[in-house]
Amino acid sequence: MKTDTSIAMKQELTQLAPALRRFAYSLTGSAADADDLLQNTLERLLSRGVPEDIELAKWAFRVCRNIWIDEYRARKVRQHLNYAIEESEEPVADGAQAIEDQIALTEVDAAMQQLPDDQRTIISLVALEGMSYKEVADTLSIPTGTVMSRLARARIALSRFLNPEQPPAAEGA
Repeated sequence: MKTDTSIAMKQELTQLAPALRRFAYSLTGSAADADDLLQNTLERLLSRGVPEDIELAKWAFRVCRNIWIDEYRARKVRQHLNYAIEESEEPVADGAQAIEDQIALTEVDAAMQQLPDDQRTIISLVALEGMSYKEVADTLSIPTGTVMSRLARARIALSRFLNPEQPPAAEGA
């Protein structure tokens, strides 16, 4: 017989899985690798549980990030990335716009992969998952100021990757 706690945890993980999948994709840059990372994360969460004093969502993102660092980064998966874009579930009426959108998404994805891991992780949690700076700081066990500075550096780097012809912005501004 399953306990109420394990049932509640499985239900919460079911709701959290799409956000974890997006986060995993932002780390790996590959749909297949993101699926593997998500599966490993969920497996670890279900087998080892969550410490009592930590919120499941924060713990799940931390576990996902740590698995990425331990397993995937060590195997240098990033060197063999294919920047495949997932197909849209909805039909697109304007083919030219769909192609432009796909090109833009591919460019952003490639730019994200140029970022150092610490910056890519933070920008993914803030921009994709909508976490506050404090939530990111708590999730990654780092000071809020570190989140803010890494996010600022990530935004500047992304801007430079995506708009190389523009003159660099003033660093202090």
